[in-house]
Amino acid sequence: MSRNTPVLIPEGGVIGKLPFDGQWLTERSPTHRVPSHGTHLFATTYALDFVAVDDVGRTAPARSLRALFAPEPPELFRAFGLPLYSPVTGTVVSVHDGEPDHEARRPALTLLPYGLSQPQRIRQGLTAIPGNHVIIQVAEGPHYVGLVHLQRGSVRHSPGDRVSAGDQIGRCGNSGNSTQPHLHIQAMDSSDLNAAKGVPLRFEEFRQCSPQRGAPWVLHRQSCPEQGSVIAGL
Repeated sequence: MSRNTPVLIPEGGVIGKLPFDGQWLTERSPTHRVPSHGTHLFATTYALDFVAVDDVGRTAPARSLRALFAPEPPELFRAFGLPLYSPVTGTVVSVHDGEPDHEARRPALTLLPYGLSQPQRIRQGLTAIPGNHVIIQVAEGPHYVGLVHLQRGSVRHSPGDRVSAGDQIGRCGNSGNSTQPHLHIQAMDSSDLNAAKGVPLRFEEFRQCSPQRGAPWVLHRQSCPEQGSVIAGL
């Protein structure tokens, strides 16, 4: 186990490959707190959120004056439509597609009303929270991995399909409970999001650096990316 894995994340769980290409900002990680999303609901205890960034760390072009007061189209964001891959070899057990990719929100003026409507979305259940998603049972194991907030119409597989680590699953979207296009990924002990418990998810190997320009890349193995860091494959 990597020395970079914080003690608050227990041993065990799932170790997989990075599910994307390019550079992504680790927006939420259990390295910062557990549960990483502030709740154990829907097995999100050790979930991670990743947002694609360009070479200068931007998730989207600079905000226009209008964007300070209004939502923005998801197509504006770097992550939207990027391919996402299975981190594990296993069997697809659950697929949901068809939810719309809604507008994105960056400024506080647009985020506040969205945050106030969070309890309502939780009551609506699985279509309102994960949106379009795929759940994969890890081969020869008791664990499952879910890729969440996928782009509508991008899912490539059906329940029962066998996938290998690195196979494309879909594309990054902004469906469900998402304020801007990003990947939410989590490991759990069941495919039933209403009953599952989260388990740790680590990646086989990746490069990690601070978001500061010119920061050096550091190789990590069998580790969980640190919140606030930028990560990329080898």
